[in-house]
Amino acid sequence: MRLFDVLGPVMIGPSSSHTAGAARIGYTAQKLLGDVPAEADIGLYGSFATTGRGHGTDRALVAGLLGLRPDDPRLPDSFALAEEAGMKFTIHPVELRAAHPNTAVLTLKSKAGRTLVLKAASVGGGRIRVTEIDGVPADFGGDSNTLIIHNEDTPGCIAEVTMSLAQRRINIASMQVFRAAAGGCAVMVLECDSHIPHVLEQQMAVMPGIRKVTCLNIDEPEECEEG
Repeated sequence: MRLFDVLGPVMIGPSSSHTAGAARIGYTAQKLLGDVPAEADIGLYGSFATTGRGHGTDRALVAGLLGLRPDDPRLPDSFALAEEAGMKFTIHPVELRAAHPNTAVLTLKSKAGRTLVLKAASVGGGRIRVTEIDGVPADFGGDSNTLIIHNEDTPGCIAEVTMSLAQRRINIASMQVFRAAAGGCAVMVLECDSHIPHVLEQQMAVMPGIRKVTCLNIDEPEECEEG
């Protein structure tokens, strides 16, 4: 057990699982969408639904969707901030099967029309696990520099991605590949040992068979890369 697991995260709110974890779920969803959502449907399952309001889970999720981190002092005012930002949201309980008791299902739409459906759980100590992205199974926590790639399930996509990382001397700590069906939509999740430049994200996005690329660096905000 790490010291962080004992002390818990730096945060605003009464509960690392119901508040800090919820804020991280919202923050991760906002990063994957690529913008603050214009519309957000937030479904809460298990203890998130039954005790979340008292723990500030609802406000924490909305704060994360606005791009606020768990230790941001504005977290309790997230509803008012969402109204100022023009973000419309609804919060309601949902029924799920075999899900973690602290699970949220977020259905988001940006002003530009981009959409995202994300299912994630707060697993304690402010940590989260993303279990589904746009209907495709996933399994990552965002504790490392992470590259999430939506791609077509065709030969060569994985090789192109790993080669691009190797050329920049970025070591892959772990890699997972998920797909809805053979030849359909797939998701790659690559956790890396070093910072992932956003210019690489942009280069990968135009590769054949790649539909969407998102990088979640744990050391954001980052410096812009020259060239």
